[in-house]
Amino acid sequence: MAFEKVKRDENYSEWYNNLVKNADLAEHSAVKGCMVIKPYGYAIWEKMQQQLDKMFKETGHQNAYFPLFVPKSLFEKEEKNAEGFAKECAVVTHYRLKVDPDRPGKLMVDPNSKLEEELVVRPTSEAIIWNTYKNWIQSYRDLPILINQWANVVRWEMRTRLFLRTAEFLWQEGHTAHATKEEALEETRKMLDVYAEFAEEHMAVPVIKGIKSENERFAGADDTYCIEGMMQDGKALQMGTSHFLGQNFAKAFDVKFQDKNSKLDYVWATSWGVSTRLMGALIMVHSDDEGLVLPPKLAPIHVVIVPVYRTEEELNTISEKVAGIKKELEKAGLSVKFDNRDTQKPGFKFAEWELKGVPVRIAIGPRDLQNNAAEVARRDTKTKEVIGMDNLVNHVTGLMDEIQQNLFNRAGELRAGKTWEANNWKEFVDIVENKNGFALAH
Repeated sequence: MAFEKVKRDENYSEWYNNLVKNADLAEHSAVKGCMVIKPYGYAIWEKMQQQLDKMFKETGHQNAYFPLFVPKSLFEKEEKNAEGFAKECAVVTHYRLKVDPDRPGKLMVDPNSKLEEELVVRPTSEAIIWNTYKNWIQSYRDLPILINQWANVVRWEMRTRLFLRTAEFLWQEGHTAHATKEEALEETRKMLDVYAEFAEEHMAVPVIKGIKSENERFAGADDTYCIEGMMQDGKALQMGTSHFLGQNFAKAFDVKFQDKNSKLDYVWATSWGVSTRLMGALIMVHSDDEGLVLPPKLAPIHVVIVPVYRTEEELNTISEKVAGIKKELEKAGLSVKFDNRDTQKPGFKFAEWELKGVPVRIAIGPRDLQNNAAEVARRDTKTKEVIGMDNLVNHVTGLMDEIQQNLFNRAGELRAGKTWEANNWKEFVDIVENKNGFALAH
C-alpha cells in the first residue's frame, strides 16, 4: 500500500503516529490538541467499552450521567483536587456570541452574556458527583452507591499524541460511596483487579499492579493504585487507576450518613477510571512494522475472506461457497468480512487487512475450490497453511484462542526480557540510565 513505513526500531514514536494514521484509527482535528476517532478506531473502543461495561455491571455497578460543566465554587471545595487540576482546566465565562459591528460576518463574545459564576469543563467529575450524592445519602440504608459514568473530559494539554494524551478524551469514571473505610478500600482494590483482568484477558497485555508514590497520587486521594504495562520500547504506560479517596470529598461537600447506631459520620469514597489511552497501549504492545496486530477478543473483524479470481463467473462461484462459510463462522460467534470489491486486487487487500490487524485472513480461488480447501493466514505469526473446507470453520474458530494466548505470551516474554533485578543503588542507576525496561528493586 502507498503508505510511508517507519520501523519501530528506527523511530518508535514516529512508527506509532504513522500506524494510527495509516490504519485509519484516528486523526488530528481542527481543534488543536483534539482528535477525531475514525470508525475503525471507534469500533475497537466500542469492543473495549462493551466488555468493561459488562464487568462493571457484574460487580454491582450502574451507569449514570452527570453534567459536563462544574460550577467553579464546587470545583474549589476539595482544595487538593482543585489545585491538582487547575492548570489543565478549560473555563466557560460567557454564554453567547454576537455579530461584531466592526467586522461584518465575524462573531465576538457578547460582553453582556457574562456568567454569574464561571463553569469548569470537567477534567474529572468528583466535584459535581459528590455535590449530587449529598442529596442521595442520609442513612446507612442508602449505601453503598456504586455508579459508573461513560463520558468525555477535557484536560488542556500542550503536548498531545493521538489516544495517549489529548485535550479531550473518552473514558469511564466510577464513583462509589461506602459506610466504612474497609468497604471503600475493598472497592478500590476490586476495581483495580477488574482493570488488570480486562488488560490481561482481553487486551492480552500483562500488567503490574501497584500503589503510586505520594507525588504521583491522584489529587484529593489518600491512595492511588494503578496497573502498568510495558510497551515494546521498554517503557511503562499507566493503563488504569483506582483511587481510595478516604473521607476527603465527603468532608468537602458535607456528605454525612446516619449509621446503624444513629451516629453521624462522613461517607467513604472511591473513584476509578480507564480511557482511550488503552487504545494506545493496544497498538504499542502488539503491533509490528506491517501494521496493527489485534487480539481476537477486541478485533472488530475476526476473519476477512478475500476471493482470488479472474472472471465474473469465477467470482460468482467463489461467492456462493463463501456465503456458506461466512454463515457458519458467524454462527460460531465470529465477525466476518467478505472483501469482494472489484476496485482492488487481492495483493492490495491482503496488505490493507494486515495493516488493520484482522486476526485471520482466508484466501479462496478457483483452484482452492477444486481442491476443496482454502489458504488461511494468521496475522500474529504471519504463517499460512492450506486447510480443507470440511475443517475450515473449526480450524479458524480454534485459532482465535490460540492467537489471543500467543499475543499475551509474546508480550510477557518481551517484558521478562526487558526486566532486570537491582540489588544495590549502583545496579539500579545502571538499569535506569542504560537499559530500556523495568527495574526490580526489592
